[in-house]
Amino acid sequence: MPSFYSKRDLQFQLFENQNCLELTHLPYFADHSEETFKLVLDSAEQIAEKSLRPLLTEMDRNEPQLVNGKIRIHPSMKSIIRQFGKDGWINALFSYEEGGQQLPWTIHIGAGYIFQAANYSASVFPFLTTGAANLIRTFGTRALVEKFTPKMYSGDWQGTMALTEPDAGSSLSDLSTTAYPTDQEGIYKIKGQKIYISAGDHDACENIIHLMLARIQGAPAGTKGISLFVVPKHRISGEPNDVLTQGIYHKMGYKGAPIAHLMIGSNDGCEGYLVGEANQGLKYMFQMMNEARLGVGMNAVAIASAAFQASLAYAKERPQGRKITEKDLSKPQVPIIEHADVKRMLMFQKSVVEGALALLIFCAILSDKISQETDSEKKKQGECLLGLLTPIAKSYPSEMGVLSTSAAVQILGGAGYTTDFPVEQYFRESRIHPIHEGTSGIHGLDLLGRKVLIEDGLGWKLLQQEIQASLEKSSKFSALDSIHQLFENQLKKFNHSAAQLLFKMNQGPEIFLADATLFLEATGLICVGWMWLNQSVTAQEALENGSAEQDFYMGKIETARYFMEYELPKINGLTERFHSNSYPTLEMKREWF
Repeated sequence: MPSFYSKRDLQFQLFENQNCLELTHLPYFADHSEETFKLVLDSAEQIAEKSLRPLLTEMDRNEPQLVNGKIRIHPSMKSIIRQFGKDGWINALFSYEEGGQQLPWTIHIGAGYIFQAANYSASVFPFLTTGAANLIRTFGTRALVEKFTPKMYSGDWQGTMALTEPDAGSSLSDLSTTAYPTDQEGIYKIKGQKIYISAGDHDACENIIHLMLARIQGAPAGTKGISLFVVPKHRISGEPNDVLTQGIYHKMGYKGAPIAHLMIGSNDGCEGYLVGEANQGLKYMFQMMNEARLGVGMNAVAIASAAFQASLAYAKERPQGRKITEKDLSKPQVPIIEHADVKRMLMFQKSVVEGALALLIFCAILSDKISQETDSEKKKQGECLLGLLTPIAKSYPSEMGVLSTSAAVQILGGAGYTTDFPVEQYFRESRIHPIHEGTSGIHGLDLLGRKVLIEDGLGWKLLQQEIQASLEKSSKFSALDSIHQLFENQLKKFNHSAAQLLFKMNQGPEIFLADATLFLEATGLICVGWMWLNQSVTAQEALENGSAEQDFYMGKIETARYFMEYELPKINGLTERFHSNSYPTLEMKREWF
């Protein structure tokens, strides 16, 4: 069995707790079955174990370097990226006509979870290319598609998402990279700079294809004037395209994948190709960003999973002390997993990993259904619910993943703080996710300031309906009475406090949104609590049907009880804050610091 994720739990989440096989009833996915889905996941595990996992430590200790204007990465990545291309991972989601496999995103992101748990740095290269190619194929002309995507699919060319600038990070309204029209239709001269570009340059691929945001000269200010361009490092002819690597960022974790600082058009020689319509770039880019946000959530869960598995294995083997009631020092020491506080930390990790994984798979299945929905009203409902859940499913695993990997370090004690064990690397790597694809603060503003209110609160109403359906189902199992009641009580408190918070809209946006990140945190607790309610029902059904896997299902139920007893009560402090009319964060002046 793999040491970095639970295969049994992933299959439980996909095939028992949530039925991903429903997707095979949709025409686009009809050629697939449980057998093909499991074959894909098994293939992912083989690649992860044989190709990615052996490089985990090596890629961390020998990070990329900028040498003579080119970033050099681990030499094994060239063959690994080609392997992903040859095996069809990069375009697996796309249609048969495009050489794809029409694979549901649910299974693709499930495979990604395996890769990321094995070696996060190595896993990002092919899936960045998938996102970039998807933008070209969705919004680009046939000529652009034919010119760029085949070598992206094969792994010969790397794809990136180039948004961030020195003075325009989360505030894309201030983006200053400029596109100047030329005599050739659809071709522009691009000038500017981009920072923090993942895989923005490296020597494992022949070319780097940037999907870049820029403002066409004379376009409207703000986000309404942003366009999307394909900007290759090298033109199709092979000549340089005046995209220069100015620098490389050295990070605390996630070191194997380079993050580049790019100068574009320094010599007025950079050509960019307009994707779709002018001034629609941000709208197009959000397609990739929304998928990427759920992907970041999955990245966080994957790293937390690897840390949990490592600390669980250590806790089962490491002898230390005796039962607190044992006074006979001649008796052998017990493994630390026998101690209540170690079990608390392990249950915390398990509750975060498996609760967040369930939420992300729920979102992935919903996304696949939306992509094939033909009824406009049902499509709108699905989009509203998924839109509401996206900032939660990105932020909860990102924030809690940091705490979960920290608990793994704590379980190993002094050993966990050394490089002799991988948990210190997981801890460092997990810290990027509350920053990647929008900080938690940005997602808090998005959730409370936009997603809760869109379409007269349709997404929020649909979420409440989903939760109520789960409560009705759990109420039928007397063995789950305490889990059901604890969740229902906290849900009522939360909903009352959320209503109080919404009343503050009348006091202006500063007051209304001052605690948006705390609202995001509380909503994350509710949503993951809901996921644990569902998992407890699935487990109880299996036990009542005579399953032989008693330990597995009892572990699910006891972890659900842990979440309701230990994690969900954290809502109490948050909801108390929502009722307050005191705002020190607004009143504090910078001089007072």
